[in-house]
Amino acid sequence: MIKGYRISSAPEDMDIQAIHSFISRSYWAKGIPLETLKRGVENSLCFGVFTDQNNQVGFARVVTDRATFAYLCDVYVLEQHRGKGLSKWLMDTLVAHPDLQDLRRINLATVDAHKLYERYGFKAPAKPENFMEIWKPDIYEC
Repeated sequence: MIKGYRISSAPEDMDIQAIHSFISRSYWAKGIPLETLKRGVENSLCFGVFTDQNNQVGFARVVTDRATFAYLCDVYVLEQHRGKGLSKWLMDTLVAHPDLQDLRRINLATVDAHKLYERYGFKAPAKPENFMEIWKPDIYEC
């Protein structure tokens, strides 16, 4: 727990406008339409970081079947709230969630947060040659 903040995974707590404001400017989903993001949030297990004034300042989304697999994505803490341990607390909360226990695999992709995720057991795929993808990096650009 960090004074002045709370974490929630209740769908009704997520502020889609606040989430979109950050995610639509991110390197991984620049320009994502609001309706696309909203559909993704509605169909995922989401975690929000909120101030005591109920402003959403962080987020993480887990796409999962809650049985065998999960993909962690859209993780952020607003710049002005970084350096307080919020990302670690968010990850602590996320990995402890009952719906994410005993999964065979949890994947993620990151450009710059390897150290954070390594603390939680993430590492490069053991057999990267087994993984394939369809990647459309410019899908949201007009």
